[in-house]
Amino acid sequence: MRTVTTLPSATETVAALGLEPVGVSHECDYPPTVSALPSVTRSRIDADASSAEIDSQVLETADDGVYDVEIETLEELEPELIVTQGMCDVCAVDEAVVAEAVDELSTEPEVLTTDPHSVGDVLDDLERIGRATGREDRAREVRTRLEGRIDRVRDRTADLAAEERPRVAIFDWTDPAMIAGHWTAELVAWAGGEYGLATVGERSRPPEWETILEYDPELVIVAPCGFGLDQTAANRADLTDRAGWDDLTAVREGRVWAMDGHHYSNRPGPRLVETLEALAPIVQPSLFDDRTTGPIADADAFDDFDTQLPSLEDVAVPFDELEAHRETADRSTTAP
Repeated sequence: MRTVTTLPSATETVAALGLEPVGVSHECDYPPTVSALPSVTRSRIDADASSAEIDSQVLETADDGVYDVEIETLEELEPELIVTQGMCDVCAVDEAVVAEAVDELSTEPEVLTTDPHSVGDVLDDLERIGRATGREDRAREVRTRLEGRIDRVRDRTADLAAEERPRVAIFDWTDPAMIAGHWTAELVAWAGGEYGLATVGERSRPPEWETILEYDPELVIVAPCGFGLDQTAANRADLTDRAGWDDLTAVREGRVWAMDGHHYSNRPGPRLVETLEALAPIVQPSLFDDRTTGPIADADAFDDFDTQLPSLEDVAVPFDELEAHRETADRSTTAP
């Protein structure tokens, strides 16, 4: 089936089913081979800007929307199925924009909209896309494998008492400071933590900074949506310069981490399980010091593609090592 995907998580889901889309979004980059596929979308904002500047640009494009669809490219690809999303019109092209584009096509492709707010929703979408593409059996196999990996983590943390679970805060934006929602609360709970600033399925939101100070997290993870570790490093002062940051228990005890939010915590596809496997040794290092749940990725999930599995250090690093990580990355990209 000729399938087009308009967001990275949909591309990864299709890939996990052993299929390659004929077209993807401008942000799709995993598995690596999809970067060479035609892009059917473009963004109106500068994704390399600071977190505050991006937030401002998003507000400025409120009337026209953040994204456009390349109608001519979409027409040339002749898709039979377009997989899009209805969860967030800032994170990726949404169903309304896709519907307008489809109205201009000479063909009538099926449009499948995902709207996940929990890990269960993500796994259900895997099976929905499997049915739509004729890969039902493969979808069930992948889901079973992913659930098995989730259970291996949950089994280790199931008997933890409340006082053994650290208070966790995960930021999915830094200016304004925004607490990650949706599936984050259950990932943290499965990894052995307490997530008191949001419930399962609740949308990400910017609470009052005083609320965060009162919660006083014992572990902080900074994982801005769309930011890799280098861009997080460039925007770290959004949090570190805030009044009261240095007084947080997590900061005083050196339990602040940065995570690649672009590829992991904010991408609701099969690799959310990798996010869990990365969280577990951060939240409960004594239970996961052997890291037998990772690293990280199940090669079989993408066995039809040329993939290079990441190490934990490529996914998350201690916050005070961000600058060193950034400098190392800069040297590696500029070396002859």
